[in-house]
Amino acid sequence: MKLKLVIIGLLISIFSQANTQSGMEKKNTEIATLGAGCFWCVETIFEELQGVIEVESGYMGGETRNPSYKDVCTGETGHAEVCQITFDPNVIGFEELLEVFWQIHNPTTLNRQGADVGTQYRSVIFYHSDSQKQIAEDLLNTLDKSGAWDDPIVTEISPATEFYKAENYHQDYYNLNKTQPYCSFVIKPKRDKFRKAFKSKLKN
Repeated sequence: MKLKLVIIGLLISIFSQANTQSGMEKKNTEIATLGAGCFWCVETIFEELQGVIEVESGYMGGETRNPSYKDVCTGETGHAEVCQITFDPNVIGFEELLEVFWQIHNPTTLNRQGADVGTQYRSVIFYHSDSQKQIAEDLLNTLDKSGAWDDPIVTEISPATEFYKAENYHQDYYNLNKTQPYCSFVIKPKRDKFRKAFKSKLKN
């Protein structure tokens, strides 16, 4: 009987510690929501960064509730294709995520990235706090003044609204469809360029 009580006590202790650790993990994470053209490209890149815990492709910034990919592709719902990034700020900061964000797409082309055209492909930062807003605005102004691009940056900075997760077949798209032409000719070159520029920040 004593042994049984000891085992029960140990299980309760382990369960309590696990819940505490789980709560700490959740408490120590933040969310960033970014749109930089096709979310297949954005997802592929950000999921390789140290400190990034999860990347989900989806839609934000429109009026239509529960939009489908087909709806968003019309360009009439107001949504942008975005990636919702859960990250550990003790490993990678919001500023570092934006550094990557601004280098993996052209933020001076309005509603367009390469051959992908429409408001759903706009360059956008949906901020989740006043701090994120300030950081995004400060960095945008600094970059604009630096002359890094010939044309002015048109990245939208707006408060986060409801995030609608995209259909399952959009999640982890590149890794599951590497032989698909868009993956081979658009995503892979962009990912390879990113890997060279941010080699020290990649997961092992």
